[in-house]
Amino acid sequence: MPVIDFALLPDDARVWVFGASAPVDDIDGPKLLAAVDAFLLQWKAHGHPLTCARDWRDERFLAIGVDQQTEGASGCSIDGLFRTLHGLESAIGANMVGGGRVYFRDPLGLVHAVARAEFEAMARRGEVDGATVVFDTTLTTAGAYRASFEGPARAGWHEELLPERT
Repeated sequence: MPVIDFALLPDDARVWVFGASAPVDDIDGPKLLAAVDAFLLQWKAHGHPLTCARDWRDERFLAIGVDQQTEGASGCSIDGLFRTLHGLESAIGANMVGGGRVYFRDPLGLVHAVARAEFEAMARRGEVDGATVVFDTTLTTAGAYRASFEGPARAGWHEELLPERT
């Protein structure tokens, strides 16, 4: 099974970005990554190995990429990835699968996860704004992940959560 360095994925590689609901510490992080690596080593679609990679950052974000030029992930193979991550959640003390969370950096550089409604409330209170650094877990290609995963709220879909300007 060809597991490669994430940097070697072509820009059009399919990517899934998972954000942990809480930081994954130095004890649970290696457990998570060992289980993910074991899964990736045997990951197949319709019996064919997938050329894939993973990236881990900020004790929160796991990006899994598949080079679709060699073989694309199938629905069943993607389900297997989600089942694997879901099965690890209790062991690492954080939810990885499921959406509805907004991830942002506070002024000290720490990453936080809040419900979408809470981020909107924070914006109304002036606690976050267009310059707040946010993370876009909706990106679907390696090129987009590399170029715009982290950036100001005003530069992506997060802008719709900010109060209208007057």
